[in-house]
Amino acid sequence: MKFRTRTSAVLGSLALGAALALPTTLSASASASAEESAAPRRAAEVALEKVATAQNPIAGAAGPGGTLWIAERAGTVRVLNGSALGAPVLDITAETTTDGERGLLGIAFSPGFKHFYISYTDLQGTSTIDEFAVKRGKILPDTRRTVLTQEQPYSNHNGGDIKFGPDGYLYIAFGDGGAGGDPHGNGQKLDTLLGKLLRIDPRGGTPYAIPEDNPFVADPAAKDEIWAYGLRNPWRFSFDAAKGDLLIGDVGQSDWEEIDWAPASSEGGENYGWSQMEGTHPFRGGTEPANHVPPVYEYDRTGLGCSVTGGFVYRGKAIPALRGQYVYSDYCDGTLRSLTMRNGKVTGVNDLKVSGGEVISFAQGPGRELYVLAQGGSVFRVEAA
Repeated sequence: MKFRTRTSAVLGSLALGAALALPTTLSASASASAEESAAPRRAAEVALEKVATAQNPIAGAAGPGGTLWIAERAGTVRVLNGSALGAPVLDITAETTTDGERGLLGIAFSPGFKHFYISYTDLQGTSTIDEFAVKRGKILPDTRRTVLTQEQPYSNHNGGDIKFGPDGYLYIAFGDGGAGGDPHGNGQKLDTLLGKLLRIDPRGGTPYAIPEDNPFVADPAAKDEIWAYGLRNPWRFSFDAAKGDLLIGDVGQSDWEEIDWAPASSEGGENYGWSQMEGTHPFRGGTEPANHVPPVYEYDRTGLGCSVTGGFVYRGKAIPALRGQYVYSDYCDGTLRSLTMRNGKVTGVNDLKVSGGEVISFAQGPGRELYVLAQGGSVFRVEAA
């Protein structure tokens, strides 16, 4: 069943953080990920094809054999193969809880599908990254090991997204620890993993190794795992599959939602400003850090939006007019939009005129086609209208 009409999104129980609305303005210091052709292109016309129904789907990853693996927040992982979700291939429901913003929050395969990683909060609320070996497309439960843990002082702003970058390293997003307004100042502190994007080599040591070129390895006052900092709740991030650029959807506090960007050539160390800044704006009298990297794009809450859901630069084949654009949404508004980028700047914000409802996440599936996950249970594939 294809959908092209808008639906009204009702704010559900998973409040990823207060923030903003319909995108209306570009950041004055905008940078962009992919530099696309300057030739005029017709607007992309898309539809949402419902391919499955899950129980609170929250993350997805392309798996072996042309499959799409879907994580359900309560702790199960199921495989979409064709048009149906199979029985759970992993079940950790007895090890996590869905109070606050907790649960099974992220999944990722290593390059070559040799290992499978899950990101979840345990029964004490501690963020945990576990690894499983994979053989012939199946998880080997007896190989499970814990790679990294991080205590969380509150039940919100856990982040929890995980992705392997083009460099083969595992990137992990953690929020600032929760509550509101970053009461512990974790966003700007370098002695904590909270409010950060991390970069580790999960197979290079016990339990993991630090890449030698991480930006803070020579700083005794900083955590070696840190790749970037100044993040509030980087709920979803991704890498451009063609160019390697990094894009982060960082959920705002009360006024501004932001999308951050770093080029594939980045050596890390970016400071995205939180909690001195919310987007390009000082937060509660904050002072802009000298090394602040402003968002590539921000939007306020004058419309229906309240919590940015970061997506992917579209690199599939089904919708040629959308190729090279960064597709994202908002949990409260639900409308799919895209950013057009050229010469390192956002040149346009496109309303794709479809809504997935409470859009909680995106997944890049086989063939780099794009899927939308809605909290109510729908799994959509983005297709040409």
